[in-house]
Amino acid sequence: MNAMTDPGLYRHLDEMAPWNDRLQVLEVIGVADEAPDVKTFTFRSDVQTWFRYKPGQFVTLELPAADGPLMRTYTLSSSPSRPFSIAVTAKAQAGSVGTRWMFDNLKPGDRVKACGPAGDFTHHNHPAAKYLFVSAGSGVTPMMSMLRWLFDCAPWTDVAFVNCARRPEEIIFRKELELLGTRMPGLSLGFLVEERSSRESWFGHIGRIDAVRLPMLSPDFREREVFCCGPEPFMRAVRGMLEAAGFDMAHYHEESFGRPAVMPLPAPFSDAPPAEAPVQETVAIRFSTSDVEAGCLAGQTVLQAARAAGVRIPAACEFGLCGTCKVKKSAGEVEMSHNGGILDEEIAEGYILACCSKPLSALEIEA
Repeated sequence: MNAMTDPGLYRHLDEMAPWNDRLQVLEVIGVADEAPDVKTFTFRSDVQTWFRYKPGQFVTLELPAADGPLMRTYTLSSSPSRPFSIAVTAKAQAGSVGTRWMFDNLKPGDRVKACGPAGDFTHHNHPAAKYLFVSAGSGVTPMMSMLRWLFDCAPWTDVAFVNCARRPEEIIFRKELELLGTRMPGLSLGFLVEERSSRESWFGHIGRIDAVRLPMLSPDFREREVFCCGPEPFMRAVRGMLEAAGFDMAHYHEESFGRPAVMPLPAPFSDAPPAEAPVQETVAIRFSTSDVEAGCLAGQTVLQAARAAGVRIPAACEFGLCGTCKVKKSAGEVEMSHNGGILDEEIAEGYILACCSKPLSALEIEA
């Protein structure tokens, strides 16, 4: 059957079930250039379901590269107010592997596995009368998701939208943002580029964001709920400016996929000879789908035990944020310390994140 004649395309939303990342995969339906080395990939469900998520959340894609699957996490640039498809907008950096693979290989009709959506970086969790969205480079993607939702659902909202780029042609979504600026009475746009370009004229702000330019772009920033996304040095600079200006940092939120830093504790000095290492106890884990029995050493996670036993559990961030390593626990108890990658209702159903779950008793895992 030709895709365009599929009657499933024409069903109403209330005739469709939500997308389920454990049962369905994504089908590419569009690839579009946004800026130099930046593309948007649009997906639909392979079984005509709809997408339920919060603007600003992310998905983890499993890319079937030649050397083995690549797990890569991307923020959704689409809005859940348009639930029949989702989109990710990715920039291929010099050292990109997964994103470059997508650029070179993904085309309409291709299918990829995905996990999510997940994440807490969303204005839905922090309703406010006035927002400041400040971003740099591809950090604009969650801001675009939130702004698109506001345009569809609350177009009168007061939003100061500040985006920084190296050159004018590298401002992602520039044309759409300028169009939204004519249609959202409460939207003020502030573009800041580091240098002029020989490719097009530029009459806007030039330089890097600092304590002088931020008040120029958003004079009342102290009264706003602030969302920030971009490279870590950029976010660090924005945090420093806000703190120096006396901003209430309880109203500051940032998106980062970096692993939290863990500082090792210094070992106490002692002249005594080292004690003999105690024998480590193990907890039994049965991976029922793979029909593998394994032992988990004290302090190890379910993911570490699975890898030692040759059981493959996909994992991307490995600190409880992305939700990629979600598995069903059918028996036993664990201690789980996650960073938002799993919902309370999923935990109630018996799911755990293997990367941050340590056995408290013998386990049976569906993996």
